[in-house]
Amino acid sequence: MSSPRHPPLLVVGIAGGTGSGKTTLARTIATALGPGRVLAIGQDSYYRDLAEHGGIPAREVDFDHPSAVDLDLLAEHVGALREGAAIEKPSYDFPTHTRRPERVVEGPREVVVVEGLFTLWHAPLRERLDLGIYVEAEADVRLARRLRRDVAERGRSLESVLDQYERSVRRGHNRYVDPSMRWADLIVRGDPEAGAPTFDEAVASVRRRLAAVAEPIPARPSR
Repeated sequence: MSSPRHPPLLVVGIAGGTGSGKTTLARTIATALGPGRVLAIGQDSYYRDLAEHGGIPAREVDFDHPSAVDLDLLAEHVGALREGAAIEKPSYDFPTHTRRPERVVEGPREVVVVEGLFTLWHAPLRERLDLGIYVEAEADVRLARRLRRDVAERGRSLESVLDQYERSVRRGHNRYVDPSMRWADLIVRGDPEAGAPTFDEAVASVRRRLAAVAEPIPARPSR
Protein backbone atom coordinates (compact mmCIF):
# COMPACT_ATOMS: atom_id res chain seq x y z
CA MET A 1 0.00 0.00 0.00
CA SER A 2 1.37 3.42 -0.93
CA SER A 3 1.82 5.96 1.84
CA PRO A 4 -0.74 8.79 1.95
CA ARG A 5 0.26 12.10 0.40
CA HIS A 6 -0.76 15.38 1.95
CA PRO A 7 -1.33 18.67 0.11
CA PRO A 8 1.18 21.43 0.80
CA LEU A 9 0.24 24.00 3.39
CA LEU A 10 1.62 26.84 1.25
CA VAL A 11 2.42 27.37 -2.44
CA VAL A 12 4.79 30.26 -3.10
CA GLY A 13 5.47 31.76 -6.52
CA ILE A 14 8.65 33.70 -7.29
CA ALA A 15 8.94 35.79 -10.45
CA GLY A 16 11.45 38.33 -11.74
CA GLY A 17 13.80 39.03 -14.58
CA THR A 18 16.63 36.84 -15.74
CA GLY A 19 19.46 36.86 -13.19
CA SER A 20 17.40 38.74 -10.60
CA GLY A 21 17.86 36.11 -7.89
CA LYS A 22 14.73 33.94 -8.16
CA THR A 23 16.53 30.63 -7.74
CA THR A 24 18.67 32.04 -4.95
CA LEU A 25 15.55 33.16 -3.09
CA ALA A 26 13.95 29.73 -3.52
CA ARG A 27 17.07 28.13 -2.05
CA THR A 28 17.14 30.70 0.76
CA ILE A 29 13.57 29.82 1.71
CA ALA A 30 14.36 26.08 1.63
CA THR A 31 17.44 26.56 3.80
CA ALA A 32 15.62 28.77 6.28
CA LEU A 33 12.72 26.35 6.74
CA GLY A 34 14.96 23.31 7.06
CA PRO A 35 15.54 19.94 5.34
CA GLY A 36 12.62 18.14 3.75
CA ARG A 37 10.04 20.89 4.13
CA VAL A 38 10.28 22.64 0.75
CA LEU A 39 9.85 21.40 -2.82
CA ALA A 40 11.28 23.88 -5.35
CA ILE A 41 10.01 23.69 -8.93
CA GLY A 42 11.82 25.75 -11.57
CA GLN A 43 10.11 26.99 -14.71
CA ASP A 44 13.31 26.16 -16.63
CA SER A 45 12.41 22.45 -16.50
CA TYR A 46 9.30 23.19 -18.57
CA TYR A 47 10.88 24.73 -21.67
CA ARG A 48 9.46 23.16 -24.82
CA ASP A 49 11.59 20.83 -26.91
CA LEU A 50 13.23 22.50 -29.91
CA ALA A 51 11.21 20.20 -32.19
CA GLU A 52 8.01 21.91 -31.01
CA HIS A 53 9.13 25.18 -32.61
CA GLY A 54 8.43 24.06 -36.16
CA GLY A 55 11.94 23.04 -37.15
CA ILE A 56 13.48 26.52 -37.01
CA PRO A 57 17.08 26.84 -35.74
CA ALA A 58 17.53 27.45 -32.02
CA ARG A 59 19.00 30.89 -32.71
CA GLU A 60 15.69 31.99 -34.23
CA VAL A 61 13.52 30.78 -31.35
CA ASP A 62 12.33 33.41 -28.90
CA PHE A 63 13.01 31.60 -25.62
CA ASP A 64 11.96 34.74 -23.73
CA HIS A 65 8.36 34.56 -24.93
CA PRO A 66 5.83 32.74 -22.73
CA SER A 67 5.03 30.36 -25.60
CA ALA A 68 8.55 28.86 -25.28
CA VAL A 69 7.52 27.35 -21.94
CA ASP A 70 4.80 24.78 -21.32
CA LEU A 71 3.17 26.96 -18.69
CA ASP A 72 -0.09 25.01 -18.84
CA LEU A 73 1.73 21.82 -17.85
CA LEU A 74 3.50 23.68 -15.04
CA ALA A 75 0.15 25.02 -13.78
CA GLU A 76 -1.33 21.51 -14.04
CA HIS A 77 1.55 20.10 -11.99
CA VAL A 78 1.19 22.78 -9.31
CA GLY A 79 -2.51 21.99 -9.17
CA ALA A 80 -1.75 18.28 -8.74
CA LEU A 81 0.69 19.04 -5.92
CA ARG A 82 -1.97 21.17 -4.24
CA GLU A 83 -4.22 18.11 -4.27
CA GLY A 84 -1.51 15.97 -2.67
CA ALA A 85 -0.52 14.08 -5.82
CA ALA A 86 2.98 13.41 -7.14
CA ILE A 87 4.12 14.78 -10.51
CA GLU A 88 6.57 13.72 -13.21
CA LYS A 89 8.63 16.86 -13.75
CA PRO A 90 10.28 17.26 -17.18
CA SER A 91 14.04 17.45 -17.54
CA TYR A 92 15.45 20.01 -20.01
CA ASP A 93 18.87 20.08 -21.63
CA PHE A 94 19.92 23.67 -22.31
CA PRO A 95 22.92 23.05 -24.61
CA THR A 96 20.71 21.11 -27.07
CA HIS A 97 17.38 22.84 -26.26
CA THR A 98 15.69 19.45 -25.91
CA ARG A 99 13.64 17.55 -23.36
CA ARG A 100 15.48 14.60 -21.89
CA PRO A 101 13.55 11.31 -21.92
CA GLU A 102 13.77 10.90 -18.16
CA ARG A 103 11.25 12.48 -15.78
CA VAL A 104 11.78 13.41 -12.14
CA VAL A 105 9.06 12.22 -9.77
CA GLU A 106 8.31 14.81 -7.11
CA GLY A 107 5.76 14.65 -4.32
CA PRO A 108 4.23 17.54 -2.38
CA ARG A 109 5.93 18.84 0.73
CA GLU A 110 4.92 21.29 3.39
CA VAL A 111 5.83 24.23 1.14
CA VAL A 112 6.00 24.25 -2.66
CA VAL A 113 8.03 27.06 -4.25
CA VAL A 114 7.58 27.73 -7.98
CA GLU A 115 10.07 30.10 -9.58
CA GLY A 116 10.48 31.45 -13.09
CA LEU A 117 10.12 34.39 -15.42
CA PHE A 118 6.38 33.94 -16.01
CA THR A 119 5.23 32.60 -12.62
CA LEU A 120 3.05 35.66 -11.99
CA TRP A 121 2.27 36.43 -15.64
CA HIS A 122 0.44 33.17 -16.43
CA ALA A 123 -3.03 33.45 -14.90
CA PRO A 124 -3.76 29.68 -14.44
CA LEU A 125 -0.46 29.34 -12.59
CA ARG A 126 -0.90 32.55 -10.62
CA GLU A 127 -4.32 31.39 -9.41
CA ARG A 128 -2.74 28.31 -7.81
CA LEU A 129 -0.39 30.37 -5.62
CA ASP A 130 -0.92 31.39 -2.01
CA LEU A 131 1.88 33.97 -2.00
CA GLY A 132 3.48 35.78 -4.94
CA ILE A 133 6.93 37.33 -4.67
CA TYR A 134 8.66 39.45 -7.31
CA VAL A 135 12.46 39.78 -7.24
CA GLU A 136 13.69 43.08 -8.64
CA ALA A 137 17.27 43.89 -9.70
CA GLU A 138 18.98 46.45 -11.92
CA ALA A 139 19.35 45.47 -15.58
CA ASP A 140 23.16 45.57 -15.56
CA VAL A 141 23.29 43.28 -12.52
CA ARG A 142 20.89 40.83 -14.14
CA LEU A 143 22.84 40.78 -17.40
CA ALA A 144 26.16 40.17 -15.63
CA ARG A 145 24.67 37.27 -13.68
CA ARG A 146 23.13 35.77 -16.81
CA LEU A 147 26.44 35.95 -18.65
CA ARG A 148 28.23 34.08 -15.86
CA ARG A 149 25.51 31.45 -15.56
CA ASP A 150 24.95 30.71 -19.24
CA VAL A 151 28.65 30.50 -20.10
CA ALA A 152 29.57 28.41 -17.05
CA GLU A 153 26.50 26.17 -16.76
CA ARG A 154 24.72 26.06 -20.11
CA GLY A 155 27.52 25.77 -22.64
CA ARG A 156 26.92 29.16 -24.21
CA SER A 157 29.43 31.58 -25.69
CA LEU A 158 29.67 35.17 -24.50
CA GLU A 159 28.64 36.38 -27.96
CA SER A 160 25.53 34.19 -28.11
CA VAL A 161 24.35 35.32 -24.67
CA LEU A 162 24.72 38.98 -25.58
CA ASP A 163 23.04 38.41 -28.95
CA GLN A 164 20.03 36.77 -27.29
CA TYR A 165 19.83 39.54 -24.71
CA GLU A 166 19.66 42.18 -27.44
CA ARG A 167 17.22 40.19 -29.62
CA SER A 168 14.70 38.92 -27.09
CA VAL A 169 15.62 38.98 -23.40
CA ARG A 170 15.19 42.71 -22.87
CA ARG A 171 12.00 42.81 -24.97
CA GLY A 172 10.49 39.83 -23.15
CA HIS A 173 11.31 41.35 -19.79
CA ASN A 174 9.65 44.65 -20.66
CA ARG A 175 6.54 43.04 -22.19
CA TYR A 176 5.84 40.13 -19.87
CA VAL A 177 8.05 39.87 -16.80
CA ASP A 178 8.23 43.39 -15.43
CA PRO A 179 4.47 44.09 -15.84
CA SER A 180 3.71 40.93 -13.81
CA MET A 181 5.07 42.74 -10.75
CA ARG A 182 1.59 44.16 -10.19
CA TRP A 183 0.34 40.74 -9.12
CA ALA A 184 3.02 40.28 -6.45
CA ASP A 185 2.11 40.25 -2.77
CA LEU A 186 5.69 41.20 -1.95
CA ILE A 187 8.50 42.84 -3.96
CA VAL A 188 12.07 42.31 -2.79
CA ARG A 189 15.46 43.34 -4.11
CA GLY A 190 17.78 40.74 -5.59
CA ASP A 191 20.67 43.20 -5.50
CA PRO A 192 21.82 45.32 -2.56
CA GLU A 193 19.94 48.57 -2.09
CA ALA A 194 19.72 50.43 1.20
CA GLY A 195 16.30 50.33 2.77
CA ALA A 196 14.77 48.00 0.16
CA PRO A 197 12.93 44.81 1.18
CA THR A 198 15.37 41.88 1.34
CA PHE A 199 15.30 38.11 1.09
CA ASP A 200 15.07 38.02 4.89
CA GLU A 201 11.75 39.80 4.63
CA ALA A 202 10.57 37.30 2.04
CA VAL A 203 11.48 34.42 4.35
CA ALA A 204 9.69 36.16 7.22
CA SER A 205 6.57 36.53 5.06
CA VAL A 206 6.65 32.84 4.17
CA ARG A 207 7.02 31.94 7.85
CA ARG A 208 4.04 34.13 8.79
CA ARG A 209 1.83 32.64 6.06
CA LEU A 210 2.90 29.14 6.99
CA ALA A 211 2.22 29.71 10.68
CA ALA A 212 -1.22 31.10 9.87
CA VAL A 213 -2.32 28.10 7.81
CA ALA A 214 -0.69 25.56 10.12
CA GLU A 215 -2.43 26.91 13.22
CA PRO A 216 -5.22 24.52 14.26
CA ILE A 217 -8.78 25.83 14.10
CA PRO A 218 -10.19 26.22 17.64
CA ALA A 219 -12.98 23.79 18.51
CA ARG A 220 -16.42 25.27 18.93
CA PRO A 221 -17.58 25.33 22.54
CA SER A 222 -20.15 22.71 23.37
CA ARG A 223 -23.64 23.91 24.16
